[in-house]
Formats: sequence, C-alpha cells, structure tokens
Amino acid sequence: MSSALDSAGICTQIDGFFESVSRGEVEIYNEFSLQHELGIRLRQALPAGFKLQFERPVDYFDIPRAEAVKREIDIAIFSADKTVQAGVELKYPRNGQYPEQVFSACVDLAFLEDLVRAGFAFGVFVIAVEDPLFYRGAADGVLYGAFRGGSTVSGCIRKPTGKRDTIIELAGTYSIDWRTAADLRYAVATVCPTSARGEHPA
Repeated sequence: MSSALDSAGICTQIDGFFESVSRGEVEIYNEFSLQHELGIRLRQALPAGFKLQFERPVDYFDIPRAEAVKREIDIAIFSADKTVQAGVELKYPRNGQYPEQVFSACVDLAFLEDLVRAGFAFGVFVIAVEDPLFYRGAADGVLYGAFRGGSTVSGCIRKPTGKRDTIIELAGTYSIDWRTAADLRYAVATVCPTSARGEHPA
C-alpha cells in the first residue's frame, strides 16, 4: 500500500487476502475468522501512523448513534489524530436465510454511506459466501437481481421478510461482482463521498 490511505490499496489487499485463502495459507470458517484474519492482513499493510481496530462504536468518531444505521464498525482504520478514517464492513452468511442476509448486506452499504457522509474518507464492503444460492438462481426483484443477476442495487430497499415496513435507502449504486477463492465466492464494493451523496462521477 502507498504512504497514503486509499480505497484502491485496501481493495488490492483484500484481493490478496482471498488469494491466500485460495492457496490454503489462510483459513476462514465464519464471519469472526474473516474479520480477524483480514484485519491482520490489512494492519500489516497500513501506512505508518494508522491504526486498525475491531468493533469500534461510531461515537468514538464523534458520530451520533442516531445518525447511523449501525452502532459499531467491523473494522475501523484511522490515523492517530483521527483526521483520516475508513471503515470496512463484512458479511459471511453460512446459515441460508438468503433474503435476510442480502438485505443485511445492503444495510452494511447504507451504514458505510452514513460513515462517509459523516467524514470518513471511504468505506469498503466485503461479502464471502459458500452457498451457491447467494450468487446463483432466480434473479427476480432488486435484491436477487443484484446478488444473482449481475444488476446493481440502489435506492429504497424494503426488508423482504418479517417486518416489511423496514426500509433502507442507498444513495449510491453498487454492483456485486463475484470472484472465486477456492470453494468461496466473494465480492467487494467501495463507498466513496460521491456515491454516498448520490452523485455521479464527472
């Protein structure tokens, strides 16, 4: 990674991490293991003067809890003076519940948008799955269209099960482009200030 913190460098490290998983050098078996193994990889590559911590509450970064859809950041990366901040959110669903889990993935994207609007430099969302039904099958509707059909996800998204009055809104537009890592598929999406404000790059 370069001497500055940037999303491209983080994404390169994430791809390198999953290459290590493919080679059997790193084993991940649930979301906790993904969080910590990836965190170790990212911490080793950070520019000097940056910290990486797990499950940091948003109010540590002076973000009121009412202004974010979640309260804690899976992986928080920040300079010692907290003037440069980034967040990484992770999903590793292993117990089916496809509608709930893909909706939860969109909640993570909305959360990263909240962080970026509050001043974070960028956010990165990472999802890893073993079950082919997350990326293959009927692609009807907004959620399955994005996760199975290669379309994008954006705008207002209603929770597909349970209390269907739960709605989140994505300002940006995101693609779930699956890549292969041994028996896994994974995808990475970046949230930047432009996408978090619903603007299109010039």
